[in-house]
Amino acid sequence: MARVLIVDDSPTEVYKLAAMLEKNGHQVYKADNGADGVALAKKELPDAILMDIVMPGLNGFQATRQLTRDPDTSHIPVIIVTTKDQETDKVWGKRQGARGYLTKPVEEAVLVRALADVLG
Repeated sequence: MARVLIVDDSPTEVYKLAAMLEKNGHQVYKADNGADGVALAKKELPDAILMDIVMPGLNGFQATRQLTRDPDTSHIPVIIVTTKDQETDKVWGKRQGARGYLTKPVEEAVLVRALADVLG
């Protein structure tokens, strides 16, 4: 299946998302902040990225913008996974290049479907 990078500063969220992905046969990479997420994405070139927004240092919007504007990583679909559920956040996420936007807590079926949608 797919190789998926989870970028989130919450160990609990990373654990939950990783468990859902691994249960569905995906390989998981993990980064706990935006800067490490960008670096790991450039190194591993995953098939998709799940990106939190609120993180110390480089936030998820900034990291998404860097990844989607870099020729080496622009082909990797980013799905924002966050507690921020305002319409303005969703619009801003899309403007940074995100191809999906999910609000926490994410149900497994919703996550799997969103991943399938961006992976084609």
